[in-house]
Amino acid sequence: MPMVANSWPAPYAEKPIDATVQIPASKSLTNRYLVLAALADGPSRLRAPLHSRDTVLMVEALRSLGARITEAEGDGRFGPDLLVEPVDPARPLGRAGVDCGLAGTVMRFVPPLAALCTGDVEFDGDPAARRRPMSPTIHALRQLGVAVDDGGRGSLPFHITGTGSVAGGHLAIDASASSQFVSALLLVGPRFRDGLHLEHVGERVPSLDHVAMTVRLLRDLGVSVDDSRPNHWVVSPGPIRAFDTRIEQDLSNAGPFLAAALATRGRIRVPNWPASTTQVGDAWRDILPRLGATVTLEDGTLTVIGGEKITGADLADTSELAPTAAALCALADGESRLSGIAHLRGHETDRLAALVTEINRLGGDAEETADGLLIRPRPLHGGLFHSYEDHRMATAGAIIGLAVPGVEVEDIGTTAKTMPEFPQLWQEMYAAAPAPSATEG
Repeated sequence: MPMVANSWPAPYAEKPIDATVQIPASKSLTNRYLVLAALADGPSRLRAPLHSRDTVLMVEALRSLGARITEAEGDGRFGPDLLVEPVDPARPLGRAGVDCGLAGTVMRFVPPLAALCTGDVEFDGDPAARRRPMSPTIHALRQLGVAVDDGGRGSLPFHITGTGSVAGGHLAIDASASSQFVSALLLVGPRFRDGLHLEHVGERVPSLDHVAMTVRLLRDLGVSVDDSRPNHWVVSPGPIRAFDTRIEQDLSNAGPFLAAALATRGRIRVPNWPASTTQVGDAWRDILPRLGATVTLEDGTLTVIGGEKITGADLADTSELAPTAAALCALADGESRLSGIAHLRGHETDRLAALVTEINRLGGDAEETADGLLIRPRPLHGGLFHSYEDHRMATAGAIIGLAVPGVEVEDIGTTAKTMPEFPQLWQEMYAAAPAPSATEG
């Protein structure tokens, strides 16, 4: 097949892969800790954080609001530590600008923080970012008395005028499109004068694991959060304790590498897997065995061994793990159904439509359902797998390429959103000495 401009020939594995892979730090944790550091009661240090487009956008956004963020030598393989001196709400900003790129954490987490600053802040991002839901954030800030001018769009671009403080109190929002709307307000809630009683009204909040992560971080830093009532979060006003913490590796981004064990009937090891974590990616330990893998966690190393085949499965609420799971389901020998992921239509792209289009482009049989995907077994062939400027679409194409010769991934560079090292790490994994057998001890 002739090369297509801006395409990446996905490595095809003729033999099982046997490799140990180290993964860069979690984007979700890095960006939450950056926001908390910008609001803390003193300087903080993030050790071995993620360095990617999303985190660089967050760093620059916080700098534009007055935080001082510098790099310091650390022991992380993938880049320096970050030192953060917090924002001074009383210091006038004048007029600031925030480039959100395509980062949901930046476009949702930073506006409430800007409301606590003194000055005018313009928010905008990539063209695709202007299609992502933002109305809950905009409406929430207005309910809190913050001046927001969005031209009636309910999306980027918009303008916030901060006065240096927000009263807080009871606030009702509809966060059914993204859990980030909840996390965004919880992160700044301690700095509201009266704290925050956040109530979700609407259909269920997707990806509640990410809200649990936010609550856990707040509590770890001395903030009182009461989440004992469903759909209610009560955050008491008070300081956010400065911290010095090491960031866990990104378990969601570990997914494509773990999937390589199933796609090639091989073996993949990821060291330093946390025994306890709030990351949604820990669900791989439950998901992959349902697709036919053997999964063990011993002495901090997660080992995944692919079975003789990938089995079809019904998988619910896979959230951001869905593109990786869908790629494996496209290679399975039975029918699979992914449910509870309707909110993925509002991510970097409409992931459900994109996955159906690209799987079927390679000869597969996938269709959308009301809240997910139905994928039936059908032999795949080579071809161009489009990424839609979505890092998880790009890695899904790479997984399929391990098992199907002739797959090219359009714009593999989009993985820089959360893992700039992906092409290099994928090649290193691919080049690892093949295992004699996926079932040998």
